[in-house]
Amino acid sequence: MRKIRKLYQWTTSIPVLACLLYLSGLLDNNLVFQTIAGILLIFCVMSAVHHSEIIAHRVGEPYGTIILAVSITIIEVAIIVSLMTTGGKDYAAFARDTVYAAVMLILNGIVGLCLFIGGRKFHTQTFSPHSVKIALISLVSIVAFTMILPTFTNSEVGPYYTETQLLFEIFACLAIYTAFISAQTIRHREYFISDDTDIKNNEKKVNLISNTSLVISLVFLLISLTIVVLLAKILSIPIEQLIVSQGLPKSLVGIIIVAVILLPEGIAAVSAAKNNKLQTSLNLSLGSALASIGLTIPAVSVASYIYDFPIVLGLDILSIILLVISIFTVMLSLIGGRSNAVYGVVLLVNLVAYIFLTINP
Repeated sequence: MRKIRKLYQWTTSIPVLACLLYLSGLLDNNLVFQTIAGILLIFCVMSAVHHSEIIAHRVGEPYGTIILAVSITIIEVAIIVSLMTTGGKDYAAFARDTVYAAVMLILNGIVGLCLFIGGRKFHTQTFSPHSVKIALISLVSIVAFTMILPTFTNSEVGPYYTETQLLFEIFACLAIYTAFISAQTIRHREYFISDDTDIKNNEKKVNLISNTSLVISLVFLLISLTIVVLLAKILSIPIEQLIVSQGLPKSLVGIIIVAVILLPEGIAAVSAAKNNKLQTSLNLSLGSALASIGLTIPAVSVASYIYDFPIVLGLDILSIILLVISIFTVMLSLIGGRSNAVYGVVLLVNLVAYIFLTINP
């Protein structure tokens, strides 16, 4: 009976309902069903994360946070590629805007909330500064290669890379991300786990998840990821029309989509901080930021070559300044291995400044 009940949990039933709504053809120019689809989309994202967490518990930490980050990145890549292949030149900067939004929301929003809420509850929280240094050094390099250097190169007019430069960028991102994953899982795994108790708890969790639960989660993770991409592609059109009709910049579309995608991951990170597990929160947030750039940009770059659509990577000067401020603030906040609520407040103010200057540049 328990196995049957599991099949009827919302994490399995919601993706099925979303698939039925998508296949029904009721989403065309129907505001009511589009609103319902938007709600189902959010729950499908949370369902995907839920099933990835079950799989993650089976394989243990820190593999769990990696699986969660990669699952979110797969959703992000699929949405970006699907929109850029059909949107043409109008969506040339969509990958850049979406990844930039993801990094800003993660560094300022998720990390800021974790530091603020954790600091309010526990005053001071500790974590491994070694893990943060590895993540931030990797993040700075990838950000520079993907979103800053294209603005200042001279081989192409505008914020573009040539094909040769694009190949180098793909190689650089994958090399750095691979080195980071190697450090997180093999060479310096102890930096990313709070203490020996966490290791023992992870080993116990592996034995609690049956093969049946694992198979169910694998199947519904695939279903959830697929329907999220399909619904996001349909809903992006009315969202963009609404934003443009209000006189707002199109880059807000990317921010909204990313906010929805990152919602469950943000909830998981904040929940860990409230339980005094800031190390887990930082593993989730910084690992997700690295995956968002280190995997998304290379994947979209390859897709742009295959499907022959333009891709703009370089940020404008205002965005570069905001990005540098955000990374610098995070580095100063986390480099010592101890945090408090003040750091969180500063990062949240950075987030408000980013959103405000996006609307009023």
